[in-house]
Amino acid sequence: MTEKERNYLSLLPQLEALVSGQHHEVSTLANVSAALQQVFHWWWTGFYLVSGDKLLLGPFQGPPACYSIAYGRGVCGTAWQRGETLVVSDVETFPGHIACSTESKSEIVVPLFDAKGEVKAVLDIDSQHLNHFDETDKHYLEEAMRIVAQELYGE
Repeated sequence: MTEKERNYLSLLPQLEALVSGQHHEVSTLANVSAALQQVFHWWWTGFYLVSGDKLLLGPFQGPPACYSIAYGRGVCGTAWQRGETLVVSDVETFPGHIACSTESKSEIVVPLFDAKGEVKAVLDIDSQHLNHFDETDKHYLEEAMRIVAQELYGE
């Protein structure tokens, strides 16, 4: 087992405890982004919230970011449109990538779904390193977002 996997396995029960009984979206997502950032020290860790036909900047850890992203635009908007996690090893090769920061080299975006299967928000994580995210990140971050979404948006 890798150190990354151990970190995720340690983090998941902590996230469950952190979000248990919490239903305020902004407060919960603020603590989740802080918890993820504290463990992994990525360049940028945060959420964009669905608002009409765009994603609006939500709680995050890192440097200033783009305020809004249109449906289907960039990595975040495309993950929202497709309803699936996107792992991008080199953001410069992603068609229509939105460069909120030139420091970002790779990215992973994980949708959060409500009980009806609709995307309510996306977790966006950027790294200053190419090829930073992999299937391990995808697997555990999807599990983490299932835990968070169940508490926030579940029935």
